[in-house]
Amino acid sequence: MVTKTTPLLKLYRFKKLFFVIGVLMVFSFISFRAIQPRKPIPPAATHNGGLILPANFQAIVVVDSLEGRARHIAVNNNGDIYVKLRFPDSIGGNVALRDTNKDGRADIIQKFGNYDDKGSYGTTMRIHNGYLYFSSELNVFRYKLTPGKLIPEGEMEWILKDDFAHGRHEHITKPVAFDGKGHMFVPFGAGSNSCQEKNRTPGSPGIPDCPWLVDHAGIWQFDENKIGQTQKDGVRIATGLRSIVALDYNTTNNSLYCINHGRDDLTSLWPELFSPWQNALLPSEEFFKVDKGLDGGWPYYYYDQVRKKKFLNPEYGGDGKKEGDGAKLTKPIIGFPGHWAPNDLLFYKGNQFPKRYKNGAFIAFHGSTNRAPYPQSGFFIAFVPFKNGVPSGPYEIFADNFAQVEPLISVSDAVYRPMGLAMGPDGSLYVSDTEKGKIWKIRYRGDKNNFGTPQLAAMEKRKMLPHFKSPDEVKDNLISGMSAGGAKVYATYCMSCHQLNGKGDGNRFPPLAGSEWVVTGRSMRDKERLIKTVLKGLEGEIEVLGKPYSNTMPAFSLLSDDDAAKVLTYIRNNFGNKAPAVSASDVRAVRKTLDIK
Repeated sequence: MVTKTTPLLKLYRFKKLFFVIGVLMVFSFISFRAIQPRKPIPPAATHNGGLILPANFQAIVVVDSLEGRARHIAVNNNGDIYVKLRFPDSIGGNVALRDTNKDGRADIIQKFGNYDDKGSYGTTMRIHNGYLYFSSELNVFRYKLTPGKLIPEGEMEWILKDDFAHGRHEHITKPVAFDGKGHMFVPFGAGSNSCQEKNRTPGSPGIPDCPWLVDHAGIWQFDENKIGQTQKDGVRIATGLRSIVALDYNTTNNSLYCINHGRDDLTSLWPELFSPWQNALLPSEEFFKVDKGLDGGWPYYYYDQVRKKKFLNPEYGGDGKKEGDGAKLTKPIIGFPGHWAPNDLLFYKGNQFPKRYKNGAFIAFHGSTNRAPYPQSGFFIAFVPFKNGVPSGPYEIFADNFAQVEPLISVSDAVYRPMGLAMGPDGSLYVSDTEKGKIWKIRYRGDKNNFGTPQLAAMEKRKMLPHFKSPDEVKDNLISGMSAGGAKVYATYCMSCHQLNGKGDGNRFPPLAGSEWVVTGRSMRDKERLIKTVLKGLEGEIEVLGKPYSNTMPAFSLLSDDDAAKVLTYIRNNFGNKAPAVSASDVRAVRKTLDIK
């Protein structure tokens, strides 16, 4: 029987719908402090939250997405989760999560911890001796946690400030680690790629006696309980380390460990010395045991993980063959492939996982941005087994399929990128993502006494996928058709930052696609800003498509008027852009006003 819907019934349903909407709006207003998920909300995955794991491991999604997304995380002994937000706002730079009905998913989500220094590179989120430590770009803060309370009730304490006289720079992060003896370790990154006279400028030599080594590019030891410290209150224990985000203290052998980000741009700065293929693989991301007096060699040297040697950087006379005094420097315990971006390190102390994981190291590889013209690499959680404080075997793939794209050509195509690691009170491993603010909880559900090579075989085979294996120099080159004109210039100097698709990396490097800096009007005046940016470079914060960026854009005044015109015309007519061409005479006219030869 078919029931006819009368006008009166329609009116009743319409009014009922408005009543429901009104109730929902009231509840939304009452809970205004709770974070609303980013839209669209991705559906909860039914199988390991989309991850690929070793046999008998299982992942559940704690939260699908967080407003402000996520960087590092910590888990309290009652299961509460604290997240360092990638994009803080006026309510706070952190978010607290609680699962009240014990279904594995967070149902209370609340921001807290407002501070003034709101860059996107805040790193630390650690619970230590009843305190919650977290960092902005320049400061390390802490709150005293109140047992049973989700949000800290006391005043926020300022523990350490990077009183950086030169202003913001590209490697500001403040990870921390504790030795259990009252000491806090904090790296100070160097705001330079390779200490060039003109940062990230092709052919620019390195500065003799690099000034960054005076107060940055190293690790300092501080008093974990002293309020209001600056760098002068600390003691330097290591130097020659360009940028550290992954830092942890291994209580098994009472030693500090870190993974150093290698330098970038071997090809775009020195195309006559290094091929794009070399640039994709080198230099290594270096895993160090940090003994006092360690010298990693930056900016004078880089580590080649294939040849297992230190080589002189081209800024200091290197050509990929000269070793100089590199053999005298500290060698890493493992050299990972270049540009994998190691952004967290965790020594596993739990008992839930099989015995082989005990005291080993989990590493979150955030993934490369500058491997073009070859596929991007990384985007996974690695595990390194340890024995007596040193690796006892090669790295293993523990959690994969974050990017969900294969091959990954441009980093903006990655769906998720792993960032933070934390261990829960039950020994579970928590992983955070920077792109949507997703958090996974990984558990073991098998026989711990029957776990070994067979259970890892499928993960080992994944090392042959494009985002792990060393690319074939010819077959895996993605720009074989970009061998002439503006496309060639773009591939050589621009692609490593702005990506093959022109969308940037979503964080450090702005998009060219649809950018108001690129798609200007038809007049010469409208082209001038773009031409000046290429010839003169750019420093300081800018806004592109409504989002701030502060990374250094190097000067490319070495380009001829013709090549500069070709590459600008290329970017103005690709990536969905459509704008008038730039001529060599246009570039020449602007160059004269800048007094650049």
